[in-house]
Amino acid sequence: MQFRTILSVVDVDHWKSDLELARRLGEETGAHLSVFVTSVAEPPPIAEYAAIADVWLREQDKAARRLHEEVEAINAVIAAADLSADVDSVHAERPMITGAVGRRGRYVDLVIVGPKMIADQRLRDVVLEGALFEAESPVLMLPEGAAPTLRPKRVMVAWSSTPEASRAVRQAAEMLGSAEAVDVVLVDPQATSWDAGPEPGADVAAYLVRHGAKVTVERLSSERNKTVEEVLRRHAVDAAADMVVMGAYGHSRLREWLFGGVTQSMTEKPPLPLFLAR
Repeated sequence: MQFRTILSVVDVDHWKSDLELARRLGEETGAHLSVFVTSVAEPPPIAEYAAIADVWLREQDKAARRLHEEVEAINAVIAAADLSADVDSVHAERPMITGAVGRRGRYVDLVIVGPKMIADQRLRDVVLEGALFEAESPVLMLPEGAAPTLRPKRVMVAWSSTPEASRAVRQAAEMLGSAEAVDVVLVDPQATSWDAGPEPGADVAAYLVRHGAKVTVERLSSERNKTVEEVLRRHAVDAAADMVVMGAYGHSRLREWLFGGVTQSMTEKPPLPLFLAR
């Protein structure tokens, strides 16, 4: 798919570096950049004392004023940039931010999560839930030090024969077709007649070749007590990949939260730019 509209979700307190990465992506692609500034409101106190409620109200008023000031600063940055853009904001409790991101995410092609948002675990998970589950939009996570691009030269596809992985590949197909090399990586694949097929990875490789991709298939083992995510991280680094494409939350969010999982591990500390879809 072509990325005509990009949504950058930033935190009111730490937006400069995340916005800069999104701006560079917008200028690279010519896409419209929507910036969504989030400010977390703490829930109102449960108490009978009017003084406590007054303190909370003053704090919310102060936060709202700060949000307005930062939005004005972001508008100034955007006005000086060579791209089409708009800026919106929300000051709400975290569950409400999830819904707000979801509503905005329904009208964009890609949601950008930068390094400062990645570092804020609670807010990061709220944004990912809104984008992936509420909007069903793909997400590009950009860790600290990453070079922002939607024209990667070498891409690793973490393949698992799941609907989530399939959706990620299909949404990234145009980008993958333009890359110099695409490594389709499977960890501990099992040949089956009903799922992965007799030659795991062959079907998705054929699909990508028809999109013009230059594909190799790597079937790896998680030997020596290494987890799947450890194998994927190591291979991405060894292969000098510019980006990883993978499906998100093949297991339930609750299971990943309780027991961990590939998505949970990769989103907490992305080894390099991470393109997610589900």
